[in-house]
Amino acid sequence: QVQLVESGGGLVQAGGSLRLSCAASGRTLSNYNMGWFRQAPGKEREFVAAISVSGGSTHYADSVKGRFTISRDNAKNTVYLQMNSLKPEDTAVYYCAADPRRLTIVRVTTTAYSYWGQGTQVPVSS
Repeated sequence: QVQLVESGGGLVQAGGSLRLSCAASGRTLSNYNMGWFRQAPGKEREFVAAISVSGGSTHYADSVKGRFTISRDNAKNTVYLQMNSLKPEDTAVYYCAADPRRLTIVRVTTTAYSYWGQGTQVPVSS
């Protein structure tokens, strides 16, 4: 079983950037496709981005496409989410998650991911 810990969140002004990290322990991340999700106050958790084991396949929600970039360093057992041009509507708790099925196509639903971090808050001020 893999344990995930997110970091890098914090208050940022609109237009600014942040890089979130998700560090894994217990098992190597090279066993998992990885995803980032977010949950705003009063809303359901939603898909943000996902990346395959090799990093060769990525997928983004339309709302973040062109602004966010997901990447991974399997040697460091870490997944990243670079967030640029942040908007107030990006305010949420951001979670990383691991999908154990290692499919060539990454998945976008919360039910596909078996392991979750505790989340890191990203408030974006206007």
